[in-house]
Amino acid sequence: MITRSNLAEQLREYQLRSKSNWTSVSIFSSSTASGFGSSRVDVVIFVIWELIILAFLVFSAVSLYLRHMQVGFILICVTMLLLLCMRVTKHVRLARKKKRRMLLPLSM
Repeated sequence: MITRSNLAEQLREYQLRSKSNWTSVSIFSSSTASGFGSSRVDVVIFVIWELIILAFLVFSAVSLYLRHMQVGFILICVTMLLLLCMRVTKHVRLARKKKRRMLLPLSM
């Protein structure tokens, strides 16, 4: 049974979650994600992803400069796969957050 105290508690939890959220300053962030806040853990995870992707891009550029074509192209392919994985995980996390926000009743 939904009571006023349960709704007030859910609203309080929602307000606490929304206060602790902050936006990601991400190189690869999409414009759709900018409307939703990201937790600090999300930002740290995506910064680590971005550093790994940047490292692979630098290593591939160096290997192409040193004329190791096969290694360079393999590193570029791995970089593209990592970028794709990062985008997919970002969309999955945003979908979970949207779903969790919809659980709060709007008739407050």
